[in-house]
Amino acid sequence: MVRPTDIRVPDYFHKVVDCQWACPAHTPVPEYIRLIAAGRYADAYLVNWKSNVFPGVLGRTCDRPCEPACRRGRVEENNGASPEPVAICRLKRVAADNKGDITARLPRAGTPNGRRIACVGAGPASLTVARDLAPLGYQVTVFDGEAKAGGFIRTQIPRFRLPESVIDEETGYILGLGVEFRSGERIDSLKQLLTQGYDAIFVGCGAPRGRDLNLPGRQECAANIHIGIDWLASVSFGHVDTIGRRVIVLGGGNTAMDCCRSARRLGGDEVKVLVRSGFDEMKASPWEKEDAQHEGIPILDYHVPKAFLHENGRLTAMQFERVRAERDAKGRRQLVPSGEPDVIVPCDDVLVAVGQENAFPWIERDSGVAFDEWGMPVVDKATFQSSLPQVFFGGDAAFGPKNIIWAVAHGHDAAVSIDKLLNGEDVHERPPPMVTLMSQKMGIHEWSYDNEVSPDDRYKVPWAPSETTLANIKVEVELGFDAATALKETQRCLN
Repeated sequence: MVRPTDIRVPDYFHKVVDCQWACPAHTPVPEYIRLIAAGRYADAYLVNWKSNVFPGVLGRTCDRPCEPACRRGRVEENNGASPEPVAICRLKRVAADNKGDITARLPRAGTPNGRRIACVGAGPASLTVARDLAPLGYQVTVFDGEAKAGGFIRTQIPRFRLPESVIDEETGYILGLGVEFRSGERIDSLKQLLTQGYDAIFVGCGAPRGRDLNLPGRQECAANIHIGIDWLASVSFGHVDTIGRRVIVLGGGNTAMDCCRSARRLGGDEVKVLVRSGFDEMKASPWEKEDAQHEGIPILDYHVPKAFLHENGRLTAMQFERVRAERDAKGRRQLVPSGEPDVIVPCDDVLVAVGQENAFPWIERDSGVAFDEWGMPVVDKATFQSSLPQVFFGGDAAFGPKNIIWAVAHGHDAAVSIDKLLNGEDVHERPPPMVTLMSQKMGIHEWSYDNEVSPDDRYKVPWAPSETTLANIKVEVELGFDAATALKETQRCLN
């Protein structure tokens, strides 16, 4: 039996705009695409900035949950062999690259209300909290052990994907709201921080620990086996500028893709990615896998690492077991040995990118913050409040590793909760999501935008020449759409 639609729930209407609803920060996608089509890049940027905070960063690095939801892909699926959504993410970059000076249009620090907020970590979640609360008059202090703000945006995303100037600009907009940034100041004790008179504390310290592989030979070859996220940070800070000629990258996520492409630029002539799952089950975004393969990096699936091989204390190769996927009697997928001989892959260095874990050694277990059996803080999924009412979590620190746009969404929700808590309101009473619905009808037969839909295929973002990008790790690979191509891509939007 089909139940009647409950139109009292506003989400019924919000979900009509598929791409906007799919975005964790509910960015008004059709609105900013129309503004780009009209050449109003600054307006398009500010529409993004209000909801996703980092348009220039996300226009290059977002995981794009909006694009699988795009109706264009579903329409083309019925009419063609290769359905492609609108290039929503890369159009966001067009707005960022062409906006001009928008500083005069940004909010200012609000009249001080006497409330002090501490943000632990200067990543996207903490900076979003600061961005939302500073204009309301809160005195926000952001603590971070590094010299510059940005968190993993700065330390773990290579410069060939995200130039440092973009990070500096967009973190600068937030710090320019009167936010105090305590760089080089790592918080070592929550209990001590609680004594410093802050009215609320937001923990956005990320998932700072990369998983290791305790396999035979690990200790003997330690000098040439590197944890992926730590190695990327060392590359970012300039502490590492070379690697061996033959490199194995273990893992199937986006960090593994960043590792292999970075290694390719630092002297790795033979870089291979080996992953235990099938190619299609890899966690890396499809375009990240394509980019790695485009640069000549093979991805070998169904290889389970067994041992690091060495001679006289020097890493020489890795041993892998070949597996295949099959379903058991209950339909559960599992990997079983294929029966083929083990595979030996020669190497000089190994980058381990098999996942990340949260680490909270600085939060004392008698601080009042409860932890679950997996060592994660117990956090309300709607309010982001911990068992200690004035302490909130967000980003990777709340529920484990995700991505930038989810961290931004967490920051928005936590900021709402902090504001409600400090004004004596119920933190569980949530405002409606930031979803905008407005009619574009101007008359019986007239609309406020051109509604002729282009039949064009999705346009490709141009790349800089590979002989240039592979020779310098700081040269950005993607060049972005020019204005003419961006206009053509906007016309593919069905809204």
